[in-house]
Amino acid sequence: MDKYGLIGYPLGHSFSIGYFNEKFQNEGIDAVYENYEIPDISTLPEILDSNPELKGLNVTIPYKEQVIKYLDAISPEANAIGAVNVIRVTHKDRKTILKGFNSDVIGFTKSIEPMLEPCHKKALILGTGGASKAINFGLKSLGLETLFVSRSKKEGAICYEEVTPQVVKEYNVIKGFLNITVEPKFWLGVLDHIHATKDYGFKTADDNSELVMIEYSSPNTNKPLHLGHVRNNLLGYSLSRIMQANGYKVVKTNIVNDRGIHICKSMLAWQKWGNGATPESTGKKGDHLIGDFYVAFDKHYKAEVKELEEKGMTKEEAEAASPLMQEAREMLRRWEAGDEEVRSLWRTMNSWVYAGFDETYKRLGVDFDKIYYESQTYLEGKEKVLEGLEKGIMYRKEDNSVWADLTADGLDHKLLLRSDGTSVYMTQDIGTAKLRYQDYPIDKMIYVVGNEQNYHFQVLSLLLDKLGFKWGKDLVHFSYGMVELPEGKMKSREGTVVDADDLMDAMVQNAKEMSAEMGKLQDLPQEEADKISAIIGLGALKYFILKVDPRKNMTFNPKESIDFNGNTGPFVQYTYARIQSVLRKAADKHVSEAFDASAVALNDKEISLIQRLADFPAIVAEAGRTYSPALVANYVYELVKEYNQFYHDYKILGEENTDLRGFRLTLSRTVGDIIRQGFWMLGIEVPERM
Repeated sequence: MDKYGLIGYPLGHSFSIGYFNEKFQNEGIDAVYENYEIPDISTLPEILDSNPELKGLNVTIPYKEQVIKYLDAISPEANAIGAVNVIRVTHKDRKTILKGFNSDVIGFTKSIEPMLEPCHKKALILGTGGASKAINFGLKSLGLETLFVSRSKKEGAICYEEVTPQVVKEYNVIKGFLNITVEPKFWLGVLDHIHATKDYGFKTADDNSELVMIEYSSPNTNKPLHLGHVRNNLLGYSLSRIMQANGYKVVKTNIVNDRGIHICKSMLAWQKWGNGATPESTGKKGDHLIGDFYVAFDKHYKAEVKELEEKGMTKEEAEAASPLMQEAREMLRRWEAGDEEVRSLWRTMNSWVYAGFDETYKRLGVDFDKIYYESQTYLEGKEKVLEGLEKGIMYRKEDNSVWADLTADGLDHKLLLRSDGTSVYMTQDIGTAKLRYQDYPIDKMIYVVGNEQNYHFQVLSLLLDKLGFKWGKDLVHFSYGMVELPEGKMKSREGTVVDADDLMDAMVQNAKEMSAEMGKLQDLPQEEADKISAIIGLGALKYFILKVDPRKNMTFNPKESIDFNGNTGPFVQYTYARIQSVLRKAADKHVSEAFDASAVALNDKEISLIQRLADFPAIVAEAGRTYSPALVANYVYELVKEYNQFYHDYKILGEENTDLRGFRLTLSRTVGDIIRQGFWMLGIEVPERM
């Protein structure tokens, strides 16, 4: 996969990452776009070394001029302008070659050229930064005489005080960038607004708001939830909250795959080797118990296949002849025929699984408004397909199978009903859509499903549209990458997956151990310490997964995730707890947060913090537009990092100036509020103390 990105500092204002990643996805381009927020241009070589897939970079402030010294070549336009905003990255003989361009001049020149009249001869350029140089170059290439306007006196420019009516009349084209200096007191008003606004940055749904349905989890009933399901559930739940924060009505749904050969394998294994085992008799969660029998089936099946191969069969012949697999297929046939003995066992074993799932969901902190079951939807899908057949939307082959011809849409022919009349997965999805449409007035449907199903959802979108579902064509497949471990991929049938329950246990235990090493929580009652450890451990798990661009595959490292330093959940949680501790101490000492704005002189760090707080509504909106929990996570991290620097450099409770102290307490409280809101969108709790 190719990689592109943006370098600059800061980058909280930039929408490039969302725009380009959505563009890549919509255009079917196998690429990803990332932000590289670097405080110093000298770290550019490090970015290049650690990202060999990089094919290009955008450059924004303050590095458009500074980056030139790192380039191997530069376009004539960029060289003349003295500023670069696009870099092409190529590799030759292990050497990385950088060539700089300036697209500002192209965009500006093409946009202004149609507006120019014969009377336009001269132009004022307000500002003297990197972008103004591109504007100057563009205007001159169009034959205009230019004059810069600067805040201070410099060669080749006039000051703003010198911009008289006569100058404006003479230079009748006024284009460019105006560098505005905002009075520091303005930012106090911004802070007051943020502080006074309940759920700042969030929108509230009303009767006219669109209804978004989000499907996530989608487990099979033959095994417990694992690390892959954890990423799915966390992404889906976080997305539901992000959409809610953007003013949508949200319905959270789950579709459970409770039918098919997979559950028959577990059922057959239980009959043969279970000895009547139940969750109660074994002390195991029901989903774990059933998962054990799924693994047992695979173990005995492989042994049968190996034995048959040793007798001279090919692998394919042995797999087809396996008595165990034949028994499983016969059980499936009996289930589909409504055999009560098989159905009764199926209902019993599935009930064990559902009880186990419920425990895991509750602990993970996710829930659903409506759960659908494939055992109920596949017949609905069959009915809808036959309806499409009658209308000529589908066609039947000579073997009696039913297909959809999607070649006019750039795809192929898609099987919907087998020759024996049984359903395929696509049919089940159509049936589920039918039931959902009956249950809810859906405006937008979002499926949270891994990227291995990209083609499936292309097809589903077309079929739903052809069958008359108003949201079919615009359905969103929230396609995410796989989760791997440092040692490699997980395999369910071999029992090598990371179980979700075991993972949560380990994360909480890691949090306890880490807290003990750092001397935290030792003065708290055990019950409270255990509760906080759970918040920290699960917060670490959730944040580590959600901070990664969902489109990318990721490697989950439990030890790295629990660190109290760096871009981790515990680091953010600890900062929130620190803020609450300061506020509690202030309350205990009866220290007021009130202050006289006219008596407060803001420093650069305080202004920067308020500016970052003011960015929050834009982050919420962009996260909703691009379906990106990662955008929220990394915004919160940058806010926390900046606050910690402020906390280190300036006194709060120890500040003697009462107005300045009150201001800093208010600023701290507001930062804490935004941290809490950001983490709420991620489904992560923040502890009041750590």
